[in-house]
Amino acid sequence: MLYIYLVILLISYCLLLFYKTKRSLHMLQQNLYNENNRYLKWVFKNYNQFFGLDLLLLLISLIGIFVLFDLENMAFIALITMTIIALIESINWYRKIKNDQNKKPLVITARIKRMIFTILLLYLIPITYIGLNIINLKSVFIGLLILSCMVYINSIVVFLGCIINYPIERIVYHYYKNKAQSKLKSMTNLKIIGITGSYGKTSSKNILSDILNVKYNALATPRNLNTYNGLIMTVNNYMDKFTDVFIAEMGAYVKGEIAGLCKLVKPKYGILTKIGTAHLESFGSQENIQKGKFELIESLPSDGFAVLNGDDPLQVSYKLKNNVKTIWVGIDNKNVDVLGDNIKCSSKGTEFDIIFSGDDKKYHFETKLLGIHNVYNILEAVACGYEFGIDIEDLIHAVKGVRTIEHRLELKRIGNFYMIDDAYNSNPEGAKRAVEVLGMMDGIKVVVTPGMIELGDQEYECNKTFGEEISEVADYVVLIGEKRTKPIREGLLTSGFDKDKIIVLNDVRSAYPFIDTLTGKEEVYALFENDLPDTYNE
Repeated sequence: MLYIYLVILLISYCLLLFYKTKRSLHMLQQNLYNENNRYLKWVFKNYNQFFGLDLLLLLISLIGIFVLFDLENMAFIALITMTIIALIESINWYRKIKNDQNKKPLVITARIKRMIFTILLLYLIPITYIGLNIINLKSVFIGLLILSCMVYINSIVVFLGCIINYPIERIVYHYYKNKAQSKLKSMTNLKIIGITGSYGKTSSKNILSDILNVKYNALATPRNLNTYNGLIMTVNNYMDKFTDVFIAEMGAYVKGEIAGLCKLVKPKYGILTKIGTAHLESFGSQENIQKGKFELIESLPSDGFAVLNGDDPLQVSYKLKNNVKTIWVGIDNKNVDVLGDNIKCSSKGTEFDIIFSGDDKKYHFETKLLGIHNVYNILEAVACGYEFGIDIEDLIHAVKGVRTIEHRLELKRIGNFYMIDDAYNSNPEGAKRAVEVLGMMDGIKVVVTPGMIELGDQEYECNKTFGEEISEVADYVVLIGEKRTKPIREGLLTSGFDKDKIIVLNDVRSAYPFIDTLTGKEEVYALFENDLPDTYNE
């Protein structure tokens, strides 16, 4: 009878492990498989999410070794107690996972399948030990102690599995990397453009792709595939013999990553969007961010060209270490090669003139895109297209047809209100520009935000300033996550914003019913600024 309860206990453990491991793998995947120790930092910052009643399992199994193994009846009671606790904790985890409204669920990739296999082997060690020593009660409880420890620190066991699999993952990585590089090497006429910056990379990439496609067959990295694996996947899975231009978005968390990406795809042309404070926490300093972004420009050959922003002090002040041709764009700085002028923004879009150096004529451009920051993105894309030999009339037509970019100041109708969707990757300057766009709208204005992250020791002050900027425009503010949004709330209140018009929620989806209550005679415009990954859920 004792062994029947032991089997039931082990089944209960398996249920608990299933739910905890699924959660741990989800966080490991969202933290890029611990790149730059992101997963470990998350585990130690959110340890309370993983440790619950299973601590009792560990304690009871420990007591069982030293006290209960001589008394079979007491061991019987211990097993029943542990089974009940394991079942209760399994139910708790089931409810937790079921109620989680994940924005990006766990994707069962080949790498995750390999991780599951390794983790399963790790947990089979104590279970096998228990099975081999089933007649020895003391050994059974020693096995249960080991298993209980592993259940308790499941997030660390998953990390151990990641370490064990590392050599295999490197072999897989190098296989696909060599395959991608061979493919690129065989396409001798392919033009490769690298795009990086602290923000605006994806918007700039998509705008450039739409413009170049009037003359070329241009392929841009899809979505936000801007890492080593993302570029390799794009080349292997999306590129074909008809591709004329490859636009490679390049993201980075630390100095040296952009240089590595350039070594991978070898761009001949480079575009640098605005340099700011995004990922300051991982870069360590503003200087490291500046140098890290210019790794793209300094990797370019002398027969290529770089498109730089003449209104960005961090670009103008930088001393280039190579002699690549540089093309400057700007709005405020008139001493540039491609100048944006007479800019008029409205809820319908943006119109402006472009003046090319050496040409006194002004060319009028129109776009559906919102905000002055998109004018910078268009100026850089037009400069590149102009260098690639696209006629100005074709450039004007192409800019007019540029599609709105998903989750980047995308204006769309949601039920009874207009959403300005700027959910992806908020940063101080981008957030400020988004608030300015909201201010152009006629009607009730709402800001929904969890604030900005990865800004290092500037994070609190930047979010407080963001609150002050919001107060000048918004009628209502919905803050997502009470702890994280404290500095925004402070900035709002410091600026005299009505505290009764500040609503705090734990989930962005809960904002929709509230916004619906505001609809009536006036149109409602709601800016959704930033959408943090599930790793930041409170």
